[in-house]
Amino acid sequence: MGQDFEALVERHRREIQVHCYRMLGSPADAEDLTQETFLRAWKGRDGFEGRASVRTWLYRIATNACLDVLARRPRRVLPDQLGPPGEPVGPIEAADLPWLEPYPDRLLDHGATPDDTVVERETIELAYLAAVQYLPPRQRAALVLRDVLGWSAKETAALLETSVASANSALQRARATLRERLPARRTEWTVGEPTAGETALLKRFIAAYEAGDPAAVARLLHEDAQAIMPPYTLWFANRASIVQALTLSLDPASPECVGRFRMRPVYANRQPAVATYLRRPEEHDYRWFGATLLTIEDGAITAMAAFESVTAAAFGLPETWPGAHDDHMPAGKMQSGA
Repeated sequence: MGQDFEALVERHRREIQVHCYRMLGSPADAEDLTQETFLRAWKGRDGFEGRASVRTWLYRIATNACLDVLARRPRRVLPDQLGPPGEPVGPIEAADLPWLEPYPDRLLDHGATPDDTVVERETIELAYLAAVQYLPPRQRAALVLRDVLGWSAKETAALLETSVASANSALQRARATLRERLPARRTEWTVGEPTAGETALLKRFIAAYEAGDPAAVARLLHEDAQAIMPPYTLWFANRASIVQALTLSLDPASPECVGRFRMRPVYANRQPAVATYLRRPEEHDYRWFGATLLTIEDGAITAMAAFESVTAAAFGLPETWPGAHDDHMPAGKMQSGA
């Protein structure tokens, strides 16, 4: 029975983990709650009567486990939700807050089979997840169950232990909040496989950063481009501020210079991104620094979200740049971190 049960639930691990990530906004929490889901399923296996599919049963358990967590934890945030934008003014300090975190595409696709539902960008991108964080737990569950998983109002009401009317009301309130919180031009973002133009822009972005050339980066940014950098609360709301900050951090003569960068293209949350390695002044090796997700509209970068907390292992990458002393990026095509 044990081996049969394990095989039965393991085939759903990937989608349950993605579901928990949508609910919680953290890959680490999603992994923990997936394990909790399978533990609860094992303990309650004798009560499974087979009236619903194993998949539906696991989603019920996972959703309730996530609701238990959300009842006692604050929502996850991004810097632009905490206050107005600022200007580069020198050293900044990290803030210990429950930050929203990215999800590498290699984890979205790991273990997927041809029959699996594709994880569509519009329900996994950072902007969507950031908006979802504003929802109370039960509204969040209603939205994900109905609009992402396609559950019926009756099924959703049964899971939430409420009436169909109440479940529908929660869904409508959640949809209204999302309309207020999502970017107005979101429907114009690139969806699906990267275009040739998007790929070329990402290569130019990497080349400009590696050359330490803020002016070259500026040519790739929309005038109203935004930049966030968790765990720092400071964020920038236009190209001029971003370029000013880059000038301070990339110029070897600046006291704020962080060093030199090496990057490689990756993907996270179905968005183009770069994995970043930094060689600090007086150091010899390029060491893992983090990952930056990009939003591209009409051939320009409109948003940059740099995360220092994400690990190299999450992207399947080493902690130090291969050929650490080299000043040239190794050849390679765009990939998802594998």
